[in-house]
This record gives sequence, structure tokens and C-alpha cells, in this order.
Amino acid sequence: MTRTIVASATKEIIIGFDQPFCVIGERINPTGRKKLAAEMVAGNFDTVKSDALAQVAAGATMLDINAGVTAVDPNETEPPLLVKTLEMVQELVDVPLSIDSSVTAAIEAGLQVAKGRPLVNSVTGEEEKLEAILPLIKKYNVPVVAISNDETGISEDPDVRFEVAKKIVERAADFGIKPEDIVVDPLVMPIGAMGTAGDQVFKLVRRLREELKVNTTCGLSNISFGLPHRHGINAAFIPMVIGAGMTSAIMNPCRPQEMEAVHGANVLNGTDANCQNWIMNYRDHKPAAPGAPAADVAPAATGGRRRGGRAARTSA
Repeated sequence: MTRTIVASATKEIIIGFDQPFCVIGERINPTGRKKLAAEMVAGNFDTVKSDALAQVAAGATMLDINAGVTAVDPNETEPPLLVKTLEMVQELVDVPLSIDSSVTAAIEAGLQVAKGRPLVNSVTGEEEKLEAILPLIKKYNVPVVAISNDETGISEDPDVRFEVAKKIVERAADFGIKPEDIVVDPLVMPIGAMGTAGDQVFKLVRRLREELKVNTTCGLSNISFGLPHRHGINAAFIPMVIGAGMTSAIMNPCRPQEMEAVHGANVLNGTDANCQNWIMNYRDHKPAAPGAPAADVAPAATGGRRRGGRAARTSA
């Protein structure tokens, strides 16, 4: 059984086929969030702190930490900002963290200060990235997100994306990195632009699980990009992709409709033993009045193209 172990200083989490779905909170990311980016550049981390606390309170298993503010030279400015953000968040909450950057120097700087066993987000199939990131994964003995694109870009053909993932797993093995430390992002396409996007990712996730025996993740709200009432699509997508074998997702845990789908899927696939987590979360639940909008715990991020090769990850 494939088990990817991540940890903070005090808490260990297992991502695996027999484990509850791992919710990786996406909110600490200035991509597409001009106000947050401006605050971080100015040294104001109030929103970072409130987003960290809100996501954990809403049920996030992990938090993704990105400090990629717009800058002339991210190789100079991003490493110290990412380090400061990581240090601040890991002192505030006890969940494991994901170090999210397309800048190699920032990733290594983050690994030097991160406590426990963080997840690195990410490496792609590009030779330059493989040669830069995989040695760090081996050196620090941490797991990594492998994004299924390479020098040719993001293919619409799921077989091509599978082959890129396979290449990354094989190259990682050359460095002595085991498949359980590779979490593949097969890249979810927007269903509004590609009608086969859902079916594609379900089949691809099954192949990744059965043939490569790796855990998987995605930028979950990509599936609904460009559509109205995105939360409904996201919430429908969650149990279906979990049923196909996906074991984690980078998403907004402060969306009650989507977290209900996660908790419900955990009940139905047997990873919430005796429905204990469901009961703990919803025994005092009071449904909204008919026609009343569902309240959100926190506002969503706006759209923006994902740095480092991933398709746009946007909070609905």
C-alpha cells in the first residue's frame, strides 16, 4: 500500500489509498490576489495569519505556502519571503506544510527552515527542473508533487500526461527516491473548455494508482474554471475523483459545500471509521433556510495562471 508521509514538528499525516482524503489548503498564495501580494511585499502578514487559522479550523489537513509575489527578480526576492512566511505559519498552526514555488533557490531555502517533513510543490518533466529539484528531494528526504507537463507544455492527451508522470517517477528512482514520495498531479482541465476533462482525469488517476502505484493531487477548482456556480461543479467532482483513486487536492477548505463532499466521500469509501469525523462535524448542523445562500468562512482567491507549469488554480 502506497503511503506518503508528511509531517509538521508535532503532527504526522499519511496520504494514501486507505486514508481520508488529504485537503491541502490553497489560500496562502498571492497569485491573482493583488491585495495579499501587496501586503506580503510590505511585510504585513495579517491576511496570511488569518487564512492559515481559518483553513485549519475549516478542516485542512495541510497548508500550501506560496510567496510568489510579482517581482523583477524572484530568484532574489522570493527565497527570503518564503522563509519568513513558512516560519510564521508553522509557529501558528501544527499541520504539515507544502512548500510551493517554481524558484529552486526558494524551495531549498524553505527546506532549510521547514520543520518535520514538508511536501515540495513541485517538479515537472522538464529536464532542467528534474536536475534541479530531485537532488533536493533526495537530500532532504521529503516528498514532491510531480506535475505532468514537460518542455512541450501541457498536453490535452491524457496518455501523454501519463507518460510524463512515468518519466518523473523513473527519473526519481535514479536518485533513490521511492514512488511513495512522488505525488502526481495529472493536471485537471476545465470542463467548460474540454467536455472530456472529467472522464480524462478519472481514467488517468486510475492508471496512476494501478500502474505507477503513486498518490495523486490536483488544483481542484481548475475543473470548474469559467463556469457559473463553480462550487456546485467542484462539490460534484470531489467524490467522483476520490472514487477514481485521487488521494489529495489543493483546494479551498473554507467552502462548506466542498468540504461536505470530502467528508461524505470519506464516509462512503470507508476511510471515516464508524462515521466518527462526519458526526463530529455535523451532529449540530443546522441547514440553511430554503433559498438562503450558504455562508462562507473566508472569501475566495481570484483567478490567475499557476506558476511553474500548472494550469490556473483558482478558488471558486
